[in-house]
Amino acid sequence: MTRAETTPVRPGEELPLEALKAVLRGRIPGDVDALSAEQFPGGFSNLTYLLRLGEAEYVLRRAPLGPVARGAHDMTREAGLLARVHPALPVAPQPILLVEDASVLGAPFYLMERRHGAVVRAALPPEYAALPDAPAQLSHAMMDTLADLHRVDIDAAGLRSLGRPEGFNGRQVDGWAGRWRRARTALDGTGDLPPPETLGDEEVIGWLEAHLPPESAHTLVHNDFKLDNLMFDPADPSRVTALLDWEMTTVGDPLVDLGLTLTYWTMPQQPGGAPTQVGAAAPGFPGRDELVARYEARLARHVTSSLPWYEVLGHFKLAVIVLQIFARYRAGQTADPRFAPLAAQAAWLIGEARRRIADLA
Repeated sequence: MTRAETTPVRPGEELPLEALKAVLRGRIPGDVDALSAEQFPGGFSNLTYLLRLGEAEYVLRRAPLGPVARGAHDMTREAGLLARVHPALPVAPQPILLVEDASVLGAPFYLMERRHGAVVRAALPPEYAALPDAPAQLSHAMMDTLADLHRVDIDAAGLRSLGRPEGFNGRQVDGWAGRWRRARTALDGTGDLPPPETLGDEEVIGWLEAHLPPESAHTLVHNDFKLDNLMFDPADPSRVTALLDWEMTTVGDPLVDLGLTLTYWTMPQQPGGAPTQVGAAAPGFPGRDELVARYEARLARHVTSSLPWYEVLGHFKLAVIVLQIFARYRAGQTADPRFAPLAAQAAWLIGEARRRIADLA
Protein backbone atom coordinates (compact mmCIF):
# COMPACT_ATOMS: atom_id res chain seq x y z
CA MET A 1 0.00 0.00 0.00
CA THR A 2 1.74 3.17 -1.15
CA ARG A 3 -0.85 5.87 -1.48
CA ALA A 4 -2.44 7.38 1.60
CA GLU A 5 -5.15 4.77 1.22
CA THR A 6 -7.64 3.73 3.87
CA THR A 7 -8.87 0.38 5.12
CA PRO A 8 -11.86 -0.69 7.20
CA VAL A 9 -11.49 0.34 10.82
CA ARG A 10 -9.54 -2.23 12.85
CA PRO A 11 -11.59 -4.22 15.39
CA GLY A 12 -11.57 -2.46 18.74
CA GLU A 13 -10.71 0.93 17.20
CA GLU A 14 -14.17 1.79 15.84
CA LEU A 15 -15.57 5.32 16.16
CA PRO A 16 -18.98 5.99 17.77
CA LEU A 17 -20.50 7.52 14.65
CA GLU A 18 -23.73 8.75 16.22
CA ALA A 19 -21.88 10.61 18.97
CA LEU A 20 -19.52 11.99 16.36
CA LYS A 21 -22.40 13.18 14.18
CA ALA A 22 -23.91 15.03 17.13
CA VAL A 23 -20.73 16.97 17.90
CA LEU A 24 -19.91 17.76 14.23
CA ARG A 25 -23.39 18.88 13.15
CA GLY A 26 -23.38 22.56 12.25
CA ARG A 27 -19.67 22.99 12.95
CA ILE A 28 -18.06 21.91 9.67
CA PRO A 29 -19.14 21.84 6.02
CA GLY A 30 -20.50 18.54 4.73
CA ASP A 31 -23.42 16.16 5.07
CA VAL A 32 -23.09 14.99 8.66
CA ASP A 33 -25.91 12.47 8.25
CA ALA A 34 -23.84 10.70 5.58
CA LEU A 35 -20.84 10.35 7.93
CA SER A 36 -18.66 7.29 7.36
CA ALA A 37 -15.22 6.41 8.69
CA GLU A 38 -12.24 4.45 7.45
CA GLN A 39 -8.77 4.12 8.93
CA PHE A 40 -5.31 4.97 7.70
CA PRO A 41 -3.24 1.83 8.25
CA GLY A 42 0.23 3.36 8.66
CA GLY A 43 1.79 4.57 11.87
CA PHE A 44 2.30 2.91 15.25
CA SER A 45 1.09 5.74 17.50
CA ASN A 46 -1.96 7.99 17.24
CA LEU A 47 -5.12 6.67 15.56
CA THR A 48 -5.92 8.40 12.27
CA TYR A 49 -9.19 8.11 10.36
CA LEU A 50 -10.70 9.40 7.14
CA LEU A 51 -14.15 10.89 7.65
CA ARG A 52 -16.46 11.27 4.67
CA LEU A 53 -19.42 13.63 5.00
CA GLY A 54 -20.90 13.34 1.52
CA GLU A 55 -18.45 15.13 -0.76
CA ALA A 56 -16.45 16.60 2.12
CA GLU A 57 -13.48 14.71 3.55
CA TYR A 58 -11.51 15.27 6.75
CA VAL A 59 -8.77 13.49 8.67
CA LEU A 60 -9.47 12.79 12.35
CA ARG A 61 -6.63 12.22 14.80
CA ARG A 62 -6.89 10.99 18.38
CA ALA A 63 -4.58 9.41 20.96
CA PRO A 64 -4.07 5.63 20.94
CA LEU A 65 -6.27 3.41 23.08
CA GLY A 66 -5.18 2.51 26.57
CA PRO A 67 -3.11 4.49 29.08
CA VAL A 68 -0.66 7.01 27.59
CA ALA A 69 2.27 8.82 29.16
CA ARG A 70 1.47 12.17 30.72
CA GLY A 71 1.89 14.94 28.15
CA ALA A 72 2.03 12.51 25.23
CA HIS A 73 -0.49 12.37 22.38
CA ASP A 74 -1.83 15.84 23.23
CA MET A 75 -4.34 16.60 20.48
CA THR A 76 -5.06 20.09 21.79
CA ARG A 77 -1.39 20.99 21.54
CA GLU A 78 -1.00 19.34 18.13
CA ALA A 79 -3.98 21.17 16.62
CA GLY A 80 -2.79 24.51 18.00
CA LEU A 81 0.72 23.88 16.70
CA LEU A 82 -0.53 23.14 13.19
CA ALA A 83 -2.63 26.30 13.22
CA ARG A 84 0.58 28.30 13.71
CA VAL A 85 2.90 26.22 11.52
CA HIS A 86 0.60 25.96 8.48
CA PRO A 87 0.91 29.65 7.43
CA ALA A 88 4.72 29.48 7.68
CA LEU A 89 5.16 26.01 6.15
CA PRO A 90 2.30 25.13 3.79
CA VAL A 91 3.19 21.41 3.66
CA ALA A 92 1.77 21.26 7.19
CA PRO A 93 -1.96 20.45 6.92
CA GLN A 94 -4.46 22.99 8.23
CA PRO A 95 -6.48 22.01 11.32
CA ILE A 96 -10.25 22.48 10.97
CA LEU A 97 -11.89 21.63 14.30
CA LEU A 98 -10.67 20.71 17.78
CA VAL A 99 -12.96 18.78 20.16
CA GLU A 100 -11.57 18.63 23.68
CA ASP A 101 -14.61 16.87 25.18
CA ALA A 102 -13.25 13.38 25.89
CA SER A 103 -16.75 11.96 26.34
CA VAL A 104 -17.30 11.87 22.55
CA LEU A 105 -14.52 9.42 21.58
CA GLY A 106 -12.92 8.69 24.92
CA ALA A 107 -10.15 11.23 24.25
CA PRO A 108 -9.82 14.71 22.72
CA PHE A 109 -9.49 14.77 18.93
CA TYR A 110 -9.23 17.14 16.03
CA LEU A 111 -10.08 17.27 12.35
CA MET A 112 -7.70 18.57 9.71
CA GLU A 113 -7.86 19.00 5.97
CA ARG A 114 -7.24 15.92 3.90
CA ARG A 115 -4.16 16.04 1.70
CA HIS A 116 -3.73 13.72 -1.27
CA GLY A 117 -0.54 12.08 -2.46
CA ALA A 118 1.65 9.01 -2.49
CA VAL A 119 3.18 7.70 0.73
CA VAL A 120 6.44 5.81 0.26
CA ARG A 121 6.81 3.09 2.87
CA ALA A 122 8.74 -0.10 2.08
CA ALA A 123 8.73 0.16 -1.73
CA LEU A 124 8.27 2.67 -4.53
CA PRO A 125 4.64 3.36 -5.50
CA PRO A 126 3.64 1.88 -8.88
CA GLU A 127 3.24 5.36 -10.38
CA TYR A 128 6.96 5.99 -9.85
CA ALA A 129 8.17 2.66 -11.24
CA ALA A 130 8.67 4.04 -14.76
CA LEU A 131 10.55 7.13 -13.52
CA PRO A 132 14.26 6.24 -13.22
CA ASP A 133 15.01 9.41 -11.24
CA ALA A 134 12.18 8.91 -8.76
CA PRO A 135 14.35 7.56 -5.89
CA ALA A 136 16.71 10.53 -6.08
CA GLN A 137 13.86 13.02 -6.50
CA LEU A 138 11.98 11.65 -3.49
CA SER A 139 15.11 11.70 -1.38
CA HIS A 140 16.11 15.22 -2.32
CA ALA A 141 12.57 16.52 -1.77
CA MET A 142 12.59 14.90 1.67
CA MET A 143 15.81 16.65 2.66
CA ASP A 144 14.70 19.99 1.20
CA THR A 145 11.53 19.76 3.27
CA LEU A 146 13.53 19.01 6.41
CA ALA A 147 15.77 22.00 5.76
CA ASP A 148 12.73 24.21 5.06
CA LEU A 149 11.20 23.11 8.36
CA HIS A 150 14.38 24.18 10.11
CA ARG A 151 14.38 27.53 8.28
CA VAL A 152 11.00 28.59 9.69
CA ASP A 153 11.41 31.76 11.75
CA ILE A 154 10.11 30.51 15.10
CA ASP A 155 9.77 34.04 16.48
CA ALA A 156 7.87 35.48 13.50
CA ALA A 157 5.58 32.44 13.49
CA GLY A 158 4.94 32.64 17.24
CA LEU A 159 6.40 29.20 17.81
CA ARG A 160 9.22 29.74 20.30
CA SER A 161 6.83 29.06 23.19
CA LEU A 162 6.41 25.45 22.01
CA GLY A 163 9.46 24.42 23.99
CA ARG A 164 12.55 25.49 25.92
CA PRO A 165 15.39 25.36 23.40
CA GLU A 166 18.16 26.11 25.90
CA GLY A 167 19.40 22.84 27.37
CA PHE A 168 17.33 20.88 24.84
CA ASN A 169 19.89 18.15 24.17
CA GLY A 170 20.37 17.35 27.83
CA ARG A 171 16.63 17.10 28.35
CA GLN A 172 16.37 14.85 25.31
CA VAL A 173 18.78 12.34 26.82
CA ASP A 174 17.19 12.52 30.28
CA GLY A 175 13.66 12.22 28.92
CA TRP A 176 14.28 9.35 26.51
CA ALA A 177 16.39 7.51 29.08
CA GLY A 178 13.56 7.73 31.60
CA ARG A 179 11.03 6.47 29.07
CA TRP A 180 13.33 3.58 28.13
CA ARG A 181 13.83 2.51 31.73
CA ARG A 182 10.10 2.60 32.47
CA ALA A 183 9.29 0.52 29.39
CA ARG A 184 12.13 -1.92 30.14
CA THR A 185 10.96 -2.28 33.74
CA ALA A 186 7.42 -3.03 32.56
CA LEU A 187 8.88 -5.98 30.64
CA ASP A 188 10.95 -7.38 33.52
CA GLY A 189 10.56 -11.14 33.76
CA THR A 190 8.98 -11.54 30.32
CA GLY A 191 12.16 -12.54 28.49
CA ASP A 192 11.31 -10.17 25.66
CA LEU A 193 14.58 -8.25 26.08
CA PRO A 194 18.09 -9.45 26.91
CA PRO A 195 19.23 -8.48 30.43
CA PRO A 196 20.72 -4.95 30.68
CA GLU A 197 24.28 -6.26 31.08
CA THR A 198 23.92 -8.06 27.73
CA LEU A 199 21.79 -5.50 25.96
CA GLY A 200 24.11 -2.59 26.78
CA ASP A 201 21.36 0.02 26.95
CA GLU A 202 22.87 1.75 29.99
CA GLU A 203 26.19 1.93 28.12
CA VAL A 204 24.44 3.89 25.35
CA ILE A 205 22.75 6.22 27.82
CA GLY A 206 26.03 6.84 29.63
CA TRP A 207 27.83 7.65 26.37
CA LEU A 208 25.13 10.12 25.32
CA GLU A 209 25.36 11.84 28.71
CA ALA A 210 29.16 11.98 28.64
CA HIS A 211 29.39 13.42 25.12
CA LEU A 212 26.48 15.87 25.25
CA PRO A 213 26.94 18.65 22.63
CA PRO A 214 25.62 22.19 22.97
CA GLU A 215 22.64 23.01 20.76
CA SER A 216 23.69 23.62 17.16
CA ALA A 217 20.77 26.06 16.64
CA HIS A 218 17.23 26.68 17.87
CA THR A 219 14.50 25.80 15.36
CA LEU A 220 11.33 23.81 14.94
CA VAL A 221 12.02 20.11 15.58
CA HIS A 222 9.50 17.66 14.09
CA ASN A 223 10.89 14.78 16.19
CA ASP A 224 9.74 12.01 13.83
CA PHE A 225 10.87 13.20 10.41
CA LYS A 226 11.10 10.31 7.93
CA LEU A 227 10.17 9.44 4.37
CA ASP A 228 6.80 7.86 5.13
CA ASN A 229 5.65 10.89 7.12
CA LEU A 230 5.65 12.77 3.81
CA MET A 231 3.15 12.70 0.95
CA PHE A 232 4.32 13.25 -2.64
CA ASP A 233 2.61 14.30 -5.84
CA PRO A 234 1.87 11.00 -7.66
CA ALA A 235 2.85 12.64 -10.97
CA ASP A 236 5.94 14.41 -9.63
CA PRO A 237 8.10 12.72 -6.96
CA SER A 238 10.06 15.94 -6.49
CA ARG A 239 7.00 17.71 -5.01
CA VAL A 240 5.93 17.17 -1.39
CA THR A 241 2.21 17.66 -0.81
CA ALA A 242 2.15 17.17 2.97
CA LEU A 243 4.28 16.60 6.06
CA LEU A 244 2.36 14.56 8.63
CA ASP A 245 2.50 13.37 12.26
CA TRP A 246 3.30 16.53 14.20
CA GLU A 247 2.53 15.08 17.64
CA MET A 248 6.07 15.39 19.06
CA THR A 249 7.03 18.70 17.44
CA THR A 250 8.81 21.20 19.64
CA VAL A 251 11.54 23.84 19.51
CA GLY A 252 15.13 22.73 19.96
CA ASP A 253 18.22 21.50 18.12
CA PRO A 254 17.50 20.71 14.44
CA LEU A 255 20.24 18.08 14.29
CA VAL A 256 18.07 15.86 16.50
CA ASP A 257 15.74 15.66 13.48
CA LEU A 258 18.58 15.00 11.08
CA GLY A 259 20.05 12.26 13.28
CA LEU A 260 16.71 10.43 13.45
CA THR A 261 16.10 10.83 9.72
CA LEU A 262 19.47 9.23 9.02
CA THR A 263 18.65 6.45 11.49
CA TYR A 264 15.55 5.53 9.52
CA TRP A 265 17.39 5.95 6.21
CA THR A 266 20.20 3.53 7.03
CA MET A 267 18.07 0.78 8.64
CA PRO A 268 17.94 -2.48 6.67
CA GLN A 269 14.28 -2.98 7.59
CA GLN A 270 11.37 -0.99 8.99
CA PRO A 271 10.34 -1.05 12.65
CA GLY A 272 8.42 -4.28 13.06
CA GLY A 273 10.69 -6.22 10.74
CA ALA A 274 9.14 -5.44 7.35
CA PRO A 275 11.79 -5.50 4.60
CA THR A 276 12.36 -2.21 2.83
CA GLN A 277 13.22 -1.35 -0.75
CA VAL A 278 13.88 2.30 -0.01
CA GLY A 279 16.73 4.03 1.78
CA ALA A 280 20.49 4.03 1.68
CA ALA A 281 20.88 0.37 0.69
CA ALA A 282 18.24 0.38 -2.07
CA PRO A 283 19.12 0.80 -5.76
CA GLY A 284 18.85 4.36 -7.01
CA PHE A 285 18.50 5.94 -3.58
CA PRO A 286 21.24 8.26 -2.33
CA GLY A 287 23.36 7.22 0.61
CA ARG A 288 23.72 8.92 3.94
CA ASP A 289 26.48 11.32 2.90
CA GLU A 290 24.54 12.59 -0.12
CA LEU A 291 21.50 13.29 2.05
CA VAL A 292 23.63 15.25 4.51
CA ALA A 293 25.21 17.24 1.68
CA ARG A 294 21.78 18.08 0.28
CA TYR A 295 20.61 19.29 3.69
CA GLU A 296 23.74 21.38 4.20
CA ALA A 297 23.39 22.97 0.76
CA ARG A 298 19.75 23.90 1.37
CA LEU A 299 20.61 25.48 4.73
CA ALA A 300 23.95 26.91 3.59
CA ARG A 301 25.38 25.52 6.81
CA HIS A 302 27.99 22.84 7.62
CA VAL A 303 26.83 20.19 10.11
CA THR A 304 28.74 17.02 9.23
CA SER A 305 31.36 17.11 11.96
CA SER A 306 28.82 17.15 14.80
CA LEU A 307 26.46 14.47 13.49
CA PRO A 308 27.66 11.20 15.12
CA TRP A 309 26.20 12.03 18.55
CA TYR A 310 22.84 12.84 16.98
CA GLU A 311 22.83 9.58 15.02
CA VAL A 312 23.47 7.57 18.19
CA LEU A 313 20.65 9.52 19.84
CA GLY A 314 18.45 8.77 16.82
CA HIS A 315 18.97 5.03 17.21
CA PHE A 316 18.32 5.19 20.95
CA LYS A 317 15.25 7.39 20.55
CA LEU A 318 13.71 5.06 17.97
CA ALA A 319 14.47 2.10 20.26
CA VAL A 320 12.53 3.84 23.02
CA ILE A 321 9.57 4.57 20.76
CA VAL A 322 9.20 1.00 19.55
CA LEU A 323 9.77 -0.47 23.04
CA GLN A 324 7.06 1.75 24.52
CA ILE A 325 4.66 0.54 21.84
CA PHE A 326 5.65 -3.08 22.48
CA ALA A 327 5.11 -2.64 26.22
CA ARG A 328 1.54 -1.49 25.54
CA TYR A 329 1.05 -4.52 23.28
CA ARG A 330 2.51 -6.90 25.89
CA ALA A 331 0.19 -5.44 28.54
CA GLY A 332 -2.83 -6.14 26.35
CA GLN A 333 -3.64 -2.47 25.80
CA THR A 334 -3.62 -3.01 22.03
CA ALA A 335 -3.97 -6.16 19.95
CA ASP A 336 -2.40 -4.82 16.75
CA PRO A 337 -0.24 -7.74 15.46
CA ARG A 338 2.22 -5.30 13.84
CA PHE A 339 3.58 -4.63 17.33
CA ALA A 340 4.65 -8.20 18.15
CA PRO A 341 8.23 -7.93 16.73
CA LEU A 342 9.03 -4.54 18.24
CA ALA A 343 10.99 -5.73 21.29
CA ALA A 344 13.48 -7.43 18.99
CA GLN A 345 13.61 -4.26 16.88
CA ALA A 346 14.38 -2.18 19.97
CA ALA A 347 17.21 -4.53 20.94
CA TRP A 348 18.62 -4.33 17.42
CA LEU A 349 18.59 -0.53 17.56
CA ILE A 350 20.44 -0.53 20.88
CA GLY A 351 23.01 -2.86 19.35
CA GLU A 352 23.39 -0.55 16.35
CA ALA A 353 23.89 2.44 18.66
CA ARG A 354 26.62 0.53 20.47
CA ARG A 355 28.33 -0.33 17.19
CA ARG A 356 28.35 3.32 16.17
CA ILE A 357 29.82 4.31 19.52
CA ALA A 358 32.55 1.67 19.09
CA ASP A 359 33.35 3.05 15.64
CA LEU A 360 33.93 6.49 17.18
CA ALA A 361 36.38 5.20 19.80
